[in-house]
Amino acid sequence: MANTVKAAHQKELFGHPVGLYILFFTEMWERFSYYGMRALFVLYLTTKTVDENPGLGWSTGEALALYGWYTMLVYVASIPGGWIADKFLGQKKSVFIGGILLVLGHSVLAVEQMWAWYSGLGLIIAGVGMLKPNISTMVGGLYKQGDIRRDKGFTIFYIGINLGAFLSSLIVGYVGEVHGWHYGFGLAGIGMALGLIQYIAGQKYLAHVGGFLGTSEKIEDKEALKKPLTKIEKDRIIVLLISFLLVIVFWGAFEQAGGLMNIYANEKTNRMLLGWEVPASWFQSLNAMFIIFLGTSVALYWANRKLKGKVSSSLFKMIIGLIIMGTGFFFMTAASMEFNADGSSAMYWLVLAYLFHTIGELCISPVALSFITKLAPVKYAAIMMGVYFAMTGFGNKLAGLLGQWAESQGELAIFTGIALFCVSFGLIIMIFRKRLEVLTHGVEDKEGTVYETEGYELVESVEEIKS
Repeated sequence: MANTVKAAHQKELFGHPVGLYILFFTEMWERFSYYGMRALFVLYLTTKTVDENPGLGWSTGEALALYGWYTMLVYVASIPGGWIADKFLGQKKSVFIGGILLVLGHSVLAVEQMWAWYSGLGLIIAGVGMLKPNISTMVGGLYKQGDIRRDKGFTIFYIGINLGAFLSSLIVGYVGEVHGWHYGFGLAGIGMALGLIQYIAGQKYLAHVGGFLGTSEKIEDKEALKKPLTKIEKDRIIVLLISFLLVIVFWGAFEQAGGLMNIYANEKTNRMLLGWEVPASWFQSLNAMFIIFLGTSVALYWANRKLKGKVSSSLFKMIIGLIIMGTGFFFMTAASMEFNADGSSAMYWLVLAYLFHTIGELCISPVALSFITKLAPVKYAAIMMGVYFAMTGFGNKLAGLLGQWAESQGELAIFTGIALFCVSFGLIIMIFRKRLEVLTHGVEDKEGTVYETEGYELVESVEEIKS
């Protein structure tokens, strides 16, 4: 039996463990449900009650305030979710429970009652908190320390996230806007149910990851739970916490996509294309579409730099990602100036902004997930991932506040201010990058070497990675 399990978990597909693709599709459907709901969130709240497809008739400020609280709590819940996994359940069971809560939450939102609206949001918050940090930690557990495929594995996983986001923005967004908001919410729940079913079916490929260390039979796992943190581990945690500042700033800017930029697309963008008006929610799919097409190319670019001996550390990538994403907001500055002059702005400004946001995201988000699995001590792996997502949540709350300020300050000032701050903050952190990397104690130095471990052979050239 043990040999069967070992053989199952060592099987590979396209150069990566099969378990990666089980987690890929689980996260894809989870993000299908989450981003489908996100695409409708502020539009549903701000649509007038007398419209053909009536919403709740809230003001922009009220809608963005709730949006900010919701998206913050969704990710802050990752801290208790990671803690529960580390202390009681393990990551695998926590992901399963999170999936069940998400199915219930999105299904409840299909009911057209205010109690269902708030109850559904609460269940989704709890579900994402249990699933999100733990499934990401499991991805890291598929690879041994020093395996150069880890970053690319996270990029593949990240493409799964955005495949779900892309499909949901088109399908759920269309159903919600055209046929009824609550039909869209219910469709999101069906997507999560599909993800949960395939997660259960693929357990044999995840037999060696995500278990609760408290019941582990491996001696090294037991020793990891008793030993106090070493100086090296403490230094690495310090680097992680400082890198989370980049995360807060990044997501505070990036999450304007679901809030202020979503409303801007709906109210101030000329969306006519060949005589047909493009649904505002469809612009939410641009980011995901660009990630699907550009994800592996960006990952190969950084792998190429690494193997050529050029600077390609995780911190460097994250800083560059923030700067590129911030630059994208200058296109929204141009859109706002065009609107102020002509009364509407062209769609291509949004397309260009989302393109730069996507390239920036590919440099920071999957890299940060991989970085955490490299630096975090084993016994705190899930909770550190939870802290990361909590920082994402604080960034989301900041995004909501910035969106609210646009009512008094105007979009031009907000978009320009975001661009300038992100670029400046990235340059400041770049000054201290080398000092911070010393505190990682060379955790990324061995990547790209050739050695074998449990049947996995590492590579030393970009050509081998491509093949």
